[in-house]
Amino acid sequence: MFPFPPEPDVPEGQQASGEVGTRYEDIAQDGRVKVSALPHALGDVCWMKLLRRHPIARMTRTDGVVPILSRLVIEGGGGPVSVRRSLEARGTYQLAHTRDPAGEVDRLILNLWVDVHGVVGCTHGPPPANAGEPIRVGRVFAEHVFTRPFAERSERKVRSLEGFEGVPAVPPDRYEWRSGTELLTVPEDADPIDSDAALDGLVTVFGLSHTDSNQHVNSLEHPRLFEEAALRRLLQHGHGVDRLARFVEIVYRKPCFAGDRVRVRLHTFARGGTAGAVGTIVPATDPAARPYCYARLAF
Repeated sequence: MFPFPPEPDVPEGQQASGEVGTRYEDIAQDGRVKVSALPHALGDVCWMKLLRRHPIARMTRTDGVVPILSRLVIEGGGGPVSVRRSLEARGTYQLAHTRDPAGEVDRLILNLWVDVHGVVGCTHGPPPANAGEPIRVGRVFAEHVFTRPFAERSERKVRSLEGFEGVPAVPPDRYEWRSGTELLTVPEDADPIDSDAALDGLVTVFGLSHTDSNQHVNSLEHPRLFEEAALRRLLQHGHGVDRLARFVEIVYRKPCFAGDRVRVRLHTFARGGTAGAVGTIVPATDPAARPYCYARLAF
């Protein structure tokens, strides 16, 4: 498994807990929660309980300053759990900044963590022997960069929150920025399945059903596309595909929009009895162009 970003020590006012509901499509047939379902806990706990009335929310309404998702890390946990019983989540937020090589403030950051727990159970059939025991079903980290996405290009970058009541002009916590290209390296202790990264054969056409209120393709479409492409590639190499992604990390470079056509370029590997992939999502019309995002995944 790949490393998960450590949660900082923050005041109680930057933490909250809450209930997270589940849908049938959130839980796989073996009772584990899918990685695609876990980020919903960010909305239920972090956004609704911690940030709904925070000055961050006012920035969006009054000045068009929006924390845009730039990195998403999802780690799946154990099971089984029942769809009939809600999960419990604890969320944390942190405001921070990055600096450029000259030491100047370069970005303002909003980081979110959510840790999701449940109890062992099942939706159908006799309960497991350890039914009722607490279990971690997963956790999520979400990195956001403050920007003005609807402003002119020269005015989009936000390096100060001066003038917004309730937040420091530059949050004091320092955060180290990481490039998405770091995700493209196959782990040293893994055995490559592909000889090199190669394009998946499927072209995905995004429509309105893939978009959200931010006026672009929803960020959770990318992990799903990458997992499906990895399964297809493993099948081509004769590997079993009765697998469930347990870790995915996506670094978003550029949003996709309705009408865009994309392909996945990936490099699969075997590691410790399981498998994974690293790669990118690229324009189908120009696969050599800079990618929309970078990704790595482990089953």
